[in-house]
Amino acid sequence: MLASSLQQPVAAAPAAGGPPALRFSHVSKTYRAGQFKALDDVSFDIQPGEFFGLLGPNGAGKTSLISILAGLSRASGGQVSVLGHDVVDDYANARKKLGIVPQELVFDPFFSVRETLRIQSGYFGVRHNDDWIDELLLNLGLADKAHNNMRQLSGGMKRRVLVAQALVHRPPVIVLDEPTAGVDVELRQTLWQFIARLNREGHTVLLTTHYLEEAEALCHRIAMLKQGKIVALNRTSELLAGTASTMLQFKTDSALPLALAERARITGRIVQLTAHDAAEVEQILATLRQAAVPIEDLEIGRADLEDVFIEIMQGGRA
Repeated sequence: MLASSLQQPVAAAPAAGGPPALRFSHVSKTYRAGQFKALDDVSFDIQPGEFFGLLGPNGAGKTSLISILAGLSRASGGQVSVLGHDVVDDYANARKKLGIVPQELVFDPFFSVRETLRIQSGYFGVRHNDDWIDELLLNLGLADKAHNNMRQLSGGMKRRVLVAQALVHRPPVIVLDEPTAGVDVELRQTLWQFIARLNREGHTVLLTTHYLEEAEALCHRIAMLKQGKIVALNRTSELLAGTASTMLQFKTDSALPLALAERARITGRIVQLTAHDAAEVEQILATLRQAAVPIEDLEIGRADLEDVFIEIMQGGRA
């Protein structure tokens, strides 16, 4: 549904000869005196103007990577830079180029929404910023909450303020760490329309999300992390082209034959199976008939990014 309601942003062309917007070079991170490796030699670049997705299951290393980028954690090895500014050796300039929306709802309960955004502007040395603050409030559905105290807001409204705080100094690179986790559909649509507009205007966006339909609709390229390593890195269209192209979905109350059960995605009564061509579709249906499995509401459609993700995480391909 998201893919049909959002137009995929068009990447701005990177500046000729300029540095990448984000560069992760052989980044490693270990915890517990080297006993646990959260990141293992992670390397990739994100070019100016890209909308880039970073995907992976819980514990894959996404938050560790963003914490290092934000300067909240030190890498055990390797380097990270923002538009050529090293996040350790040139932290102040690197941080000015970044706008980061964290997963956690962190806010000061003593200020109104507008005061919060003015204070955030001051952290970056931005003065007389009310026109841009007004635009943020309008585009994020916060205009009628501008004078409300932060502690009076709902969780969804607080998350909108976090997005506004990240954008208040007009950073060229925007990092969104699970920005729509647990929020309503209205906020998701409002946020993505605004972020897609900023991307079209040239802002670089790095997104982590568990909503894979968002990543499929928005991201030009995607990297997938598993146990601290990059296991896939490609354009979204290429990742989709490399997996099974057809999805069978139906409902049943019966157990599937073992050969199908091992490869099926089952949610309650709903079963989803991927196939590469028409012959494989017929083979699946024949197997169901032979096993006398009754099916309802059969649908045949296109496989999506979730199918790609599951296939890669299960070791099907790299």
